[in-house]
Formats: sequence, structure tokens, C-alpha cells
Amino acid sequence: MHVVEDTFRKLARDGHYSHEAFRFLFEALEHALVVSGKEEAEGPERHITGNELLEGMRQYASRIFGPLAAQTWRSWGINGSMDWGRIVFLLVEAGMLNRQESDTIEDFADDFDFDEFFVQGYRPKLDELEEAP
Repeated sequence: MHVVEDTFRKLARDGHYSHEAFRFLFEALEHALVVSGKEEAEGPERHITGNELLEGMRQYASRIFGPLAAQTWRSWGINGSMDWGRIVFLLVEAGMLNRQESDTIEDFADDFDFDEFFVQGYRPKLDELEEAP
């Protein structure tokens, strides 16, 4: 894990994105595989698109950070979905993610409104409320 964290820190040195953004992307990648129904797939069939990754990341961020997800992402330097695309391609260049020929940064052009999705669209789940003291 130290090698992965060291790579995240190295990639974050340019100041655009914090190393937490890189770590979050890797954590959310597993969630995106589940959301896309590809967690059991192998080889090229396991590949997810930029849109599938974004959807998994939105859901994961909403679950982890709730209505603070937008602010959390911004604090990491993420101001739009294209920032996630840039991070993905930085990780591809670093050899930490694979890509298919058809993958482009434009796959991340789904510039959804963070505040609309995370803040205005936030709805606590009943089981979360039942667990609250």
C-alpha cells in the first residue's frame, strides 16, 4: 500500500489535486464495478466506462460524505467531472490503471452540478436515521 500512496502523493505534487482524490478514486472504482454489474467479470469485460465510473463515484461519495461530498471534492481540487477524467489519465500514465483504445478524456464530460446532486438531492436513508442516537 505504501507504493500506491507514494504514487498518489507524487501525482498530487503538481498542486492540482490532493492525494485524497487519487485514493478516493481507487476506493470508488470498486463501488463503480458493483454498480455497473461488472464486479464478477474478468479481463476486458471488467472494464468500466468513464460514465460508469462517474456514476459509481457519485453514489459512493454521497454514501460516504452525504451532503458534504461537493465541498469535499472541491477541497481536493475537483471542480467538475473532467477533473476526474484528468486524474484517471494521470493514473493510466503512471501505470496504475489500464485503458482501452476507445477511452478518452471526453468520456468524463458529464459535468453534473455537484451542489444539485449532493446537497439539494441528498436524502438520508431510513436505516441511517434509525441508527442515529
